[in-house]
Amino acid sequence: MNPALAKLIMIIAVSGLIVTGFMFFDRSSNDQDEDELSQEDFLPDYDNSRYKNIYLAGGCFWGVEAYFSRIIGVEYTSVGYANGIGEDTSYRRIDSTGHAETVKIVYDPERITLEDLVTYYYGIIEPTSLNRQGNDRGTQYRSGIYYSYEADLDTILGVTEKEQLKHAKPIVTEIEALKNFVLAEDYHQDYLYENPGGYCHVNLSVIPNEKPVVNPLDYPKPGEKEIKQMLTPLQFEVTQRKGTEAAFQNRYWDNKEKGLYVDIVTGEPLFLSKYKYDSGTGWPSFTEPIDKYTVKYYRDQNFGMERVEVRSRVGGSHLGHVFRDGPVEEGGLRFCINSAALDFISYGEMDERGYGRLKVLFE
Repeated sequence: MNPALAKLIMIIAVSGLIVTGFMFFDRSSNDQDEDELSQEDFLPDYDNSRYKNIYLAGGCFWGVEAYFSRIIGVEYTSVGYANGIGEDTSYRRIDSTGHAETVKIVYDPERITLEDLVTYYYGIIEPTSLNRQGNDRGTQYRSGIYYSYEADLDTILGVTEKEQLKHAKPIVTEIEALKNFVLAEDYHQDYLYENPGGYCHVNLSVIPNEKPVVNPLDYPKPGEKEIKQMLTPLQFEVTQRKGTEAAFQNRYWDNKEKGLYVDIVTGEPLFLSKYKYDSGTGWPSFTEPIDKYTVKYYRDQNFGMERVEVRSRVGGSHLGHVFRDGPVEEGGLRFCINSAALDFISYGEMDERGYGRLKVLFE
């Protein structure tokens, strides 16, 4: 064979192997990503729980959602399109279907009142402006309060009457029963969390009763060698190899002390004792995490079962699994967590350990 031709064939063959290799690694990475579930894939069943909701339209929903999601007592927010014609619309079509950009707010009535929420709402909008908020104009940007419970109407009207005293012009905010709510596209959800520099007509520098931020940058993950040195064999097996400790024979399954549970690897806050309950399983069980962003969900099909694995956000530590057989009044979720994945910090030690700012969450 001609030496030049042989060399060309070899180059082509090697190039093909390299490309194939890249394709292989790309597929592996994509497969791993496909196992991760979004927050929306595993929401509590708020409709049958003790929590309540209210729907608020105040112009561009990015800023309104960011504002209310940071208030203590607000459990969950999502953005969508409300009180238009029909149950089907989209961001591109709402100007023709008559829906308003709206934020669904699920809140804990034991921690925040509807009166407070409506009062805060009027503080971030211009209620005398028709079909306009900030730089946005159109019927989709109108202000509106849409309620799910008839009993809420008196409270809403009462707050509105007080607000009217502050304005010479009449308030034009719609106050109606919720007719429909179409969930907005995924990229609109938590938009300003994912895009901190995005457009916002709401002042987010002053938020009443604001939740303390759990910043992932405060809890860096150590290197593998350090992790192995700092953990016991059981803690390493559970957090790094997805092991499971024995039921009823672990440190925190029956711990009733008031305090905070953090990732044993990074120290990132994960769960509060106020959301811990006795599930009868022999493992620590919680109804919700301290913040929805501090945990991640992954599809787990090991041992012939379909489960949802829970990992810590920064450390990627295997924590346990989440199931839909928890207390109905709390949303129906049960976070079944290994004690070996946790470090418990009592309420009295939180200041000393650097978690004092989170004490407000126990009030």
